[in-house]
Amino acid sequence: MDISRLIQFTQQLVREQSFSGEEKRVISLIMEEMHSRGFDRVWVDDYGSSVGIIEGDLPGPTLLLDAHCDTVGADPADWSHDPFGGEIEGGYLYGRGSADTKGNLAAMVHAAANLGRSKLSGRVAVSATVSEEVMEGVTLKSIIEQIKPDYVVIGEATNLNLNRGGRGRAEIVLQTFGKSAHSSSPEAGLCAVHKMMEVIKILDELPLPEDNFLGPAQMVITDILSEPYPGHSVIPFRCRSTFDRRLLPGETPQSVLGGIDASLAVSGVDYKASILCGKEVTWKGVSLESQKFFPGWVLTEDHPLVVKAIDGLRAAGLNPSLGAFRFCTNGSYSAGLAGIPTIGFGLGREQDAHTVDERISLKDLIAAACGYSGIIEAILYT
Repeated sequence: MDISRLIQFTQQLVREQSFSGEEKRVISLIMEEMHSRGFDRVWVDDYGSSVGIIEGDLPGPTLLLDAHCDTVGADPADWSHDPFGGEIEGGYLYGRGSADTKGNLAAMVHAAANLGRSKLSGRVAVSATVSEEVMEGVTLKSIIEQIKPDYVVIGEATNLNLNRGGRGRAEIVLQTFGKSAHSSSPEAGLCAVHKMMEVIKILDELPLPEDNFLGPAQMVITDILSEPYPGHSVIPFRCRSTFDRRLLPGETPQSVLGGIDASLAVSGVDYKASILCGKEVTWKGVSLESQKFFPGWVLTEDHPLVVKAIDGLRAAGLNPSLGAFRFCTNGSYSAGLAGIPTIGFGLGREQDAHTVDERISLKDLIAAACGYSGIIEAILYT
């Protein structure tokens, strides 16, 4: 494997700003790298994600390695390193998206390109998905429908361990309703914000499920807005809050909203609860619309994909433990909705994502590339 080229490619990815909906230039860069590294087929799908295929000389299953190429924002004023500089200092590469998850994407591309095709039974696909930060799994659906993988590896931060599951995510909108009045005569109105305060207090005590492996489900408020806003001398007639709900396998929109309804039924508050419908536009101008409910998922410890991947990582010189994603990933579609056996592996820690001065270890970047090679070989080599 060309280590210097791997590091250089990772720097190029980090230097190319690629906020969700603005990934066009980084997609071009990824395609150029796939072509130069000898991928058999490379294309951009309708949503704007890039896909590259390495064909083995022997028939066999299809293994998809996926990592998103979009990032959250970054204010250079907050950073001690240029978030789009790809600077290397003290054995670390700094920049937005380095850990989440351009380092893993670069490692996947180079691991796949380094394969010995004569031993490869099947094919390896590498996808650089767009808009994952805003709608997990929605653009991956298109790629899965095109290539129909038998197995999926999600390239997100696992600290070089192997994840066999992940919590999902839902965005829940709660609205409370009141009656407008002049703020000088509040007795003539009904304040929707006060009603929302009652709702929040009740939901803070909402019993949520727990899982021995994935941990607890969670529900936290992320924003609140009254109407009219600004409310100049007006008692607000409506209040809208958004809650982030972390999901466990088996939870559905009906079960989640049903739990909320059961808790609020005795409150007497006039409210409405719903799952937010997300609307985004990709860099290709294609509209994405999806209910923001992304399921949790899990594989058993003795699942053949988990066993083979552990063997492959150990053969690559790593010593992985088994864990699960606490945040939501594209695995919510591949495993949670499509039912395809899915695992997660990558460099970086979960807490490195979305942080100021985001960085990755160059040593771990190399180890991740070796780890992806080990996983591929354990699953597809004869």
